[in-house]
Amino acid sequence: MLNINIADVIAVINTMIPQLVVLGVALVAAIVVTICGIKVKKPLKGFIRKEAWLAFALVAVIVVNSILLGPVYSMVNMAMGGGTISDEAIDEAKALCTEIAEEGIVLLKNDSNGLPLAEGAKVNVFGWSSTNPVYGGTGSGSLSDAYPTVTFLQGLEDAGIEYNQDLVDFYTDWRTTRPTVGMMGQDWTVPEPQVSEYGSLISDSKSFSDTAIFFIARSGGEGADLPTSYDGADTFSDDGSGMFGASGVRYSDQKDDLDASKSYLELTNREQALLDEVTSNFDKVIVIVNSANAMELGFVNDYSQIKSVLYCPGTGQTGFDGLGEILSGAINPSGKTADTFVADLLSTPTVNNFGDFDYTNMSEFGVENMFAEGGVAYPTFVNYVEGIYVGYKYYETAYAEAEAGNMEFDYDSAVVYPFGYGLSYTTFSQEMGNVTTDGTNVSFDVTVTNTGSVAGKDVVEVYYNPPYTNGGIEKSAANLIQFAKTSTLEPGAFETVSISFPLENMASYDTYGEGCYVLEAGDYEISINSDSHTKLATDTVTVASTVVYNDSNKRESDEVAATNQFGFAEGDVTYLSRADGFANYDEATAAPTNFQLAADVKATYFNETNYDETVYNNDSDAMPTTGAKNGVVLSDLRGVDYDDPAWDTLLDEMSVSDMNTLIELGGYETSAVDSIDKVMTYDCDGPASINNNFT
Repeated sequence: MLNINIADVIAVINTMIPQLVVLGVALVAAIVVTICGIKVKKPLKGFIRKEAWLAFALVAVIVVNSILLGPVYSMVNMAMGGGTISDEAIDEAKALCTEIAEEGIVLLKNDSNGLPLAEGAKVNVFGWSSTNPVYGGTGSGSLSDAYPTVTFLQGLEDAGIEYNQDLVDFYTDWRTTRPTVGMMGQDWTVPEPQVSEYGSLISDSKSFSDTAIFFIARSGGEGADLPTSYDGADTFSDDGSGMFGASGVRYSDQKDDLDASKSYLELTNREQALLDEVTSNFDKVIVIVNSANAMELGFVNDYSQIKSVLYCPGTGQTGFDGLGEILSGAINPSGKTADTFVADLLSTPTVNNFGDFDYTNMSEFGVENMFAEGGVAYPTFVNYVEGIYVGYKYYETAYAEAEAGNMEFDYDSAVVYPFGYGLSYTTFSQEMGNVTTDGTNVSFDVTVTNTGSVAGKDVVEVYYNPPYTNGGIEKSAANLIQFAKTSTLEPGAFETVSISFPLENMASYDTYGEGCYVLEAGDYEISINSDSHTKLATDTVTVASTVVYNDSNKRESDEVAATNQFGFAEGDVTYLSRADGFANYDEATAAPTNFQLAADVKATYFNETNYDETVYNNDSDAMPTTGAKNGVVLSDLRGVDYDDPAWDTLLDEMSVSDMNTLIELGGYETSAVDSIDKVMTYDCDGPASINNNFT
């Protein structure tokens, strides 16, 4: 999506001023000659007028060509789709995308060996999103239409799995497009027919197969937070009057799905009704979760018919081939969760501070912003009250405190799937060798053995639990410090994984004491886990004396010592503390009540509404050297260190105009700079594919 910033437009126009001046002078001259020619007798009058405008046309052609080959050459070249990608590179990219899916898709549940499917299996696929899944994020994370994608259904077909075409036809006849979720506007509707619209299709599908796949998908990405309550005022414009055809927010155009008690990451009312119907008709149900965000999945344990669950975030171009291979058993899943799947996303330490909040005393600093409500953005804030207790670090620490009798906390009720969790079609054992330290590094081996009946890969996860003093330095009871995946192990085969990490990496940041990292004396539990919660084996490393990593003793991994630099940003906020079993939880995680920026901070606040460059002018500033003839070109500095003085020699060769062009015409490209032999380059936007906003 192309987003136009008026400042960028002005910057581009400024680069054309010389050419535009010439064009304007030529136009004025043509008009003057035309007027003066009124007094000339025919046929000379017609000749003068004709020649005057022919001359202007010639000047216009020259000027336009000068603009196209000069100030906007790189943009025009980019808009024309310059550059090609070889077939070999495309094939490698497709293979890599499939491999990433094969390695990353997570098997969350597999009761009664529900997966893999038998050879030649037939399945009934339920859920509209199965015909229009989510391939990536929004904004720059969306997958370019320039590239063909492997659909979920094609992935099944490629894996030799047959699906019920009647269900596919029903969904595609019902709707073909996914609602818009982007930076300009969001329609959060989860397309799903009402159960009554299926007629007898669900029960009739049993004659095709006794296996059902229940497919759910959620989109999301930059520019908008996901709805925490699935209801609200409809401000969406879908009549083409909004920016790029969409603006505002719609929670759902399916009124029966509007439910203030639900978030976007729960099953909608229609999805719930469909799942009830599917599980009533099928005893073998496979749930596929196509979402980059961790959803509330507690429902999968409420139905005995749900045998298997696969977590499959946006697959990119060919990742659904990887999913098909996992369903068929051609690939054994080995992915692990990269987040904690909690039972209630509205009960996390962060939920009350989710989003952003407008200051109430900063209205004079509003600036035009096409993404903001009403077209004006005001300064906002977010209170990161959770401190270090993010994700699994909170849940595992709360569990440890509850086990110690310091608080009440039911881990099994709070967490559905822990961080680092993932199943396999086979089983493994992991044996932990002796843990040793030379005072600098911690080292040990882990022997992983495939104890099951099919080949597969396993992941070694290493955590440490540091010594904690009540009310002392904030520390999590579980900290992932190393991980490694094995190669494919045949049944009975084993592999030894060598683990090593710096002792200093177990240091904790002491904000209110030393103001730097501190490795406190005491016993550090080292464990290998199957996930953040389940320990397979443990050992202990003892630190004899406390080490303070201050300015005079930085950690080896730090360029400079990490010390308190941002105390001014702490704000009037209570931060979550482990002290006394998270005794301040309610106070710390409450919704913000202070919406005013402190007067002393406001006094030093600057944005484009009040920035005064004279405040920052310094009479001692010296004009840098420009236009020098030092004989250095950009390619000479390939591999040269960032701090090497050769860079100053190169910069001295550039003119002010060169620098201005390089900066102001720096969107999705870097312009050519002749003075240093720099060629123009394309800078593709986004992580999803090789593309930009112009092609």
